[in-house]
Amino acid sequence: MHDWTMTSTSGTFSGTVAGNAINNIQYNLGAKTLKSGKGAMDSNAYKAMKADKFPNITFTATSVNIGKGTITGKLKVTDVTKTVSFPVTVAKSGSSYTITGTETIKMTDYGVTPPSFMMNTVKTGDEIKITVNLTAN
Repeated sequence: MHDWTMTSTSGTFSGTVAGNAINNIQYNLGAKTLKSGKGAMDSNAYKAMKADKFPNITFTATSVNIGKGTITGKLKVTDVTKTVSFPVTVAKSGSSYTITGTETIKMTDYGVTPPSFMMNTVKTGDEIKITVNLTAN
């Protein structure tokens, strides 16, 4: 098995601040904005994610409190939507909010077959770690 990282610096976030919480959270990420810096690996990953048919990865949640806590919402990858909960920290600085958190999921839970490369000699594991680090104004 082989580990590698794919990162995206784009995505759209919306939510409404009310008191000590952010409500009506919606996050959208284009699957093909995820990049590893290794073109062939990216192409195989997009194929595994069925990115041409399902171009967006989305997360929606009712609310999250400012501070350390847990966010629970719906994560959609391909055509599969699952409820997920993971620890996050929401920090306020002026009119900006930074949300950070990490969670592990299984690709197969979302209809994604872990990609392989080089005629199946290099394979990825089923578990992936999702790291969120976003700032919203």
